Amino acid sequence: MSYSAFLEETPLIPGMMRLLDHAELCKPARLAAWIQKRLDEGLNTFDHADIYGDGECERIFGETLMASPELRQKVQVISKAGIVPAHRDPSLWTTKHYRAEADYFSGAIDKSLSRLRVEQIHTFLIHRPDPLLDAESLATALERAVTAGKIRHIGVSNFLPEQWRWFQQNTRLPLVCNQSQLSLSHSAALLDGTYEAHLNDGLRWLAWSPLAGGTLTRCVPEGLLQAAKEETSLDETGLAIAWLRQIPGTPIPVVGSMRERRIQEALKGARTTLPRSLWFALLEAVRQTEVP
Repeated sequence: MSYSAFLEETPLIPGMMRLLDHAELCKPARLAAWIQKRLDEGLNTFDHADIYGDGECERIFGETLMASPELRQKVQVISKAGIVPAHRDPSLWTTKHYRAEADYFSGAIDKSLSRLRVEQIHTFLIHRPDPLLDAESLATALERAVTAGKIRHIGVSNFLPEQWRWFQQNTRLPLVCNQSQLSLSHSAALLDGTYEAHLNDGLRWLAWSPLAGGTLTRCVPEGLLQAAKEETSLDETGLAIAWLRQIPGTPIPVVGSMRERRIQEALKGARTTLPRSLWFALLEAVRQTEVP
């Protein structure tokens, strides 16, 4: 599968990491209405991880799907595992660490399925590269999960090229994506060959923190920002997303905000093409240096 085929019709992915920050959406009826609005906008893929709210975000999402079963056939879920926060470490050391172990991942997949109340997770990711990774055994565990129908695709998150290539050598399954940081304020991958490695190896870039960390109003001269808004009819959110989506291979933004206006502006940006000179002008302004 090439990068262009994986989620090729998906303009952006709503991320569920901040669900607990929105008490009103933690009630199944309200969250169901929120999900339905996203579906009406053409967004059917939702991003989770087992550490988001210590599993509570998955659990609340799953309760919502159980209360509104008509949604279960319409949504696709991405989830991730492999990070153990310090407060979840039961050992003497209480240390944040990674667990890319076969048994751990098999259990994590089952737990996510149980919390999400779905029969299959669309894509399951290794959340962070683990220096202690036994690639062969983990690959075998993920292959078994795919064969059993528990997950459909596998991918990675925050991996560098040689890290995902080492894992890819140990599995017969294609890695379909790498969920990693990419934005106007985090653009080094576009200049050092990392992005081309994704294209060459057929991994779709799922971009977390795509809104430039709110840097546009701080880093872009007011005159340039105002002119960009007038030229494109986009606000800061839309400009950041339009800039990202214009990159070859069309990265898919994973938008952490659950505010409807922010999502709508992001969608508007995802469907807008910036003038080429404006694309570079924004890059130069945020990097505070001329394009080399």
